[in-house]
Amino acid sequence: MLVTLKEILEIAEEKKIAVGAFNVPNLESLQAILGAAEELQLPVIIQFAQGHETHISLDEIGPIMMSHAKTATVPVCVHLDHGESLEYIQKALDLGFTGVMYDGSVLPYEENVANTKKAVEMAKKTGAYVEAELGSMGRRETGTGERTGVDDETKIYTDPVQAKEFVAQTGVEALACSFGTTHGIYLTEPRLDFSVVENVRKECDGLPVVMHGGSGVSVEDFHKAIKAGVRKINYFTYMDKAAGSAMLKYVESIPEGKPAFFSDAALCAIAAMKENVKSAMRTFALLDA
Repeated sequence: MLVTLKEILEIAEEKKIAVGAFNVPNLESLQAILGAAEELQLPVIIQFAQGHETHISLDEIGPIMMSHAKTATVPVCVHLDHGESLEYIQKALDLGFTGVMYDGSVLPYEENVANTKKAVEMAKKTGAYVEAELGSMGRRETGTGERTGVDDETKIYTDPVQAKEFVAQTGVEALACSFGTTHGIYLTEPRLDFSVVENVRKECDGLPVVMHGGSGVSVEDFHKAIKAGVRKINYFTYMDKAAGSAMLKYVESIPEGKPAFFSDAALCAIAAMKENVKSAMRTFALLDA
């Protein structure tokens, strides 16, 4: 069942949980994510990041995501993750995406505001809703970059007072906040400042807060973030890692002299991703609390 970003966040707010937002750079990940959501009967966000164009193009995977969302037995939002240009956001809207994220976090504040406001105006024409980002996680959503951990000076924590002004000026439906997480794999244990989330929610009249860089965060910290007001959690790296480990295990199990088949390896990857996603979804829905 295809729903909008606003509708799925309203479900999360009503239940006081977070909805998992999982990146889809291939068909196998899409099958795993929706399989997990339907098995658990939980709402889900499937999203494509502009940075994953090196894996598959939005033009190729977008229509497939839309088709699968419409036939799913659970609420599904099809979302653009980290759209870096208004032109790319328009492409996602033209495909029917019901949520888009404009990421102007690396831009000067006023330019971020101006572009985000334009993205909101564009989305209104198709009935979609916009997520924006204020602050910086220190690395791209693909996990690339040299710096990580608590001493990463490229991180810029979100200012709750500035967030109030930003939301009022742009009209976004959700805000990705920097409160100590990092995209990609953690090399040191993150120190999360949940007061940032609490104060953004307070200043912005309960606006849904989005958590990026969630892979590697403890279950306890996820629960604290959700209690503080996080309603959407982006998750990809550890799901992708689980698939890679499963494929490697499959290849290593092949007797010497016997062939390895990609189709069999892909099935192992799908199964591993599905279990990893199910575990994450249980955590986000507080089913393991």
